[in-house]
Amino acid sequence: MNRIALVDCNNFFCSCERVFNPALQGKPVVVLSNNDGCIISRSEEAKAIGIPMGAPLHEQQEVIRKHGVHVFSSNYTLYGDMSARVMSILRDEVPAMEVYSIDEAFLQLPNNFSEEHARALRAKILQWTGIPVCIGIGSTKLLAKLANRHAKKNKALTGGVFDLTHYWDPDGIMAETPTDGLWGVGKNLALRLKGMGIKTALDFQHADPAAIRKSMGVVGERLFRELNGIPCLALEEMPPDRKGVMASRSFGSPVESLEELEEALANHVARASEKVRRFGLLVTRMEVFLQTNRFKKDEPQYSPGIGITLDRPTHSTSELMIAARTLLKRIYRPGYLYKKTGIQLVNLVDEDAYQPGLFDTPKSRIDVDKIVDELNRRLGDPKNPVITRASQGTERSASGGSERKAWKMKSERHSPHYTTDWNELPEAKG
Repeated sequence: MNRIALVDCNNFFCSCERVFNPALQGKPVVVLSNNDGCIISRSEEAKAIGIPMGAPLHEQQEVIRKHGVHVFSSNYTLYGDMSARVMSILRDEVPAMEVYSIDEAFLQLPNNFSEEHARALRAKILQWTGIPVCIGIGSTKLLAKLANRHAKKNKALTGGVFDLTHYWDPDGIMAETPTDGLWGVGKNLALRLKGMGIKTALDFQHADPAAIRKSMGVVGERLFRELNGIPCLALEEMPPDRKGVMASRSFGSPVESLEELEEALANHVARASEKVRRFGLLVTRMEVFLQTNRFKKDEPQYSPGIGITLDRPTHSTSELMIAARTLLKRIYRPGYLYKKTGIQLVNLVDEDAYQPGLFDTPKSRIDVDKIVDELNRRLGDPKNPVITRASQGTERSASGGSERKAWKMKSERHSPHYTTDWNELPEAKG
């Protein structure tokens, strides 16, 4: 029998914060989105006191104060590193896996992989990383998702592991799962199924396949087959080819001057070009945009965009910065309060497959950008590089003190980079 497992980290961002701050165990914890705007991760304790997912922070201040909720800004550097550690453990345990998201992975299980093995794997991840996970096992990816849902919702009974392939009453699980609880079934699809008299996963499983195909097309038929144990969604061991890379962040405060916009854009270009190089790609087209705050109706609005096809594909940070600055100057207009700027690198081509033109300038044997990338990986991380270009600005003011730029994101509750910065390693005191 084909068996797939879905490993899902519990309340991942909050769990990462707890690993290095044990005092948070058993306490309500939430993590915020960029610019400390909305709540994007909640501990079980935070869910229990009624804090909804995606709620704006300012609307939850009374609940936070009343219950002593611990609030953190997003620390994606930490979360990314902890994710890599979890995925590394999983990769050593199975013949094939698909990293589905920062906190989820599908595993192709060997024939001798039992529920006891799953529990041992769960314990190993917790011991080695401090991250609690739930594991669901099914004969398809959809059924593995369903099993994981049951493992997570009934943790006291399942111990965080549930194998649907060996469960004595799979129909009971199906009957208690609404269609909108199935992976791939969104709100609109659930309403369409309800109109066909299909309200639960069991209803869906026993539906007329011809009616499903007629009403929902190939997507619906694929879900139907997966629900009936017929694999239609293969593991994607290699991530699909990237068609584009985007770098953009809302500013912590409105920005008006061209100089500050250029500095913000230079940082976006540096981050995007590093990612392009990491995937062995070259950029053939660049797009730059500006945005004012569309929610402030009393302020003048202006949100232009512009693009250019490059003379020759490149992944050079310097070349891309020059092009981006030129495009920004063409669309910038004074007198507006800008909320965001960003860059999109599109029409990417494989670096090894690209055939240069007859009159292209030969590339130097020394790739300075890749050397800088490697140094930043060793000394820090790409999101908080140690080596930057002058156009990206500095944290120092004219008086020599630290200065927060207006275009920097608000991140007032940021935890340390415990695992990626030598200066912020956790300290053990005896």
